[in-house]
Amino acid sequence: MATGPRFFDYRNGTLFAEDVSLTRIAEAVGTPVHVYSAGALRHAADEFRAAVRHLPGARTAFAVKANPNTAVLRLLAERGYGADIVSGGELRRALDAGMEPAGIVFSGVGKTDRELSDALEARIGQFNLELEEEGEVLARLAHGRGVRAPSLLRVNPDVDAGTHGKISTGKRENKFGVAIAEAPAMYDRLAQLDGLDLRGVALHIGSQLSDLAPLEAAYRRIGELVFELRRRGHTITRVDLGGGLGIPYHLQDRVPSPAAYGAMVARVTREWNVGLTFEPGRVVAGAAGILLTRVIWVKLGATHPFIIVDAAMNDLARPALYGAHHRFSAVSAGRESMEATIAGPVCETGDTFGVGQAIDRVRRGDLAVFHTTGAYGAAMASSYNCRPLSPQVLVDGADFTVVGDRMLPAELVA
Repeated sequence: MATGPRFFDYRNGTLFAEDVSLTRIAEAVGTPVHVYSAGALRHAADEFRAAVRHLPGARTAFAVKANPNTAVLRLLAERGYGADIVSGGELRRALDAGMEPAGIVFSGVGKTDRELSDALEARIGQFNLELEEEGEVLARLAHGRGVRAPSLLRVNPDVDAGTHGKISTGKRENKFGVAIAEAPAMYDRLAQLDGLDLRGVALHIGSQLSDLAPLEAAYRRIGELVFELRRRGHTITRVDLGGGLGIPYHLQDRVPSPAAYGAMVARVTREWNVGLTFEPGRVVAGAAGILLTRVIWVKLGATHPFIIVDAAMNDLARPALYGAHHRFSAVSAGRESMEATIAGPVCETGDTFGVGQAIDRVRRGDLAVFHTTGAYGAAMASSYNCRPLSPQVLVDGADFTVVGDRMLPAELVA
């Protein structure tokens, strides 16, 4: 995977990010703080692109929602990535980071007229249409500007991704895309609109997939649709296969490699004769980040002691939202283990990161990390309980840079 001994590892008993001690970062910046490894980001970005580079017309658009930090996006732009966006704010982030407009894909089920207009003005490369009326509105806005909007119709293939219900997007009861049975007739109607340049279809069935079988099933259904649309007289030149590849959050997790994914795609799409778009997010950024925190208290509990840390659900929401697991370990190695419940200071029982979890033994004042937080960590942060937004640091070799300042309550109020 994207990280390993080269990126986050212990040296002389202390955890490092590349060549920088996390103790040094804590002393300079404070805690909690999100720390990213530039080397891990480059490695994962290159690994995914290498896995799909041999496929026809392959384009990679990083899912900005996974990590919208401008420094991260700029690094990925340098590796040849475009952006998969779902809001006007993400459009601005992608452009500010130097991503080419032609490499930007606008996904999302609730694009406003203003967002569509701004994306047209920016001359982005692809709109993924979520419903027929959206296509009609976009066509009207584009026609008024004397342009045609490059578009794909997002189809819901009714395939269960086998992942958490809150991040599943490809079943018919989900809000995303149009029913695959309705897609051909809808495509016929949309293709007649002057303001649209309809080029093909898109799909995305969910996130954190640990098995390629649901993706393959969805892709085969989309392949059948591509041939049906051609039989109806349409020229289909592009298919957006979405993202969703999982990463290991537990040490024992086994997930498909990008190379295995690329081989499956090559096999399934061999006769499609289209260019392919991919929207990786978590698989690029997830393992490239950690959340560095400090133990405030070790408190006796009814069954296990509580480790109260200065990071909270406003810094890392995934455990509260999805019951997600993030491995917890001490910055100073070599200690015996303990079973404990790890919790933050927010006034919610849901502000809990792990219950009865086997961890390194820690004491008040110790530094520790939550691993694999580079995707949907800082991206989902809030100021709940009037807590400051935590800073973000990018490590590159022996250097580190603050790439997201701590935002204090006074600034939030202002």
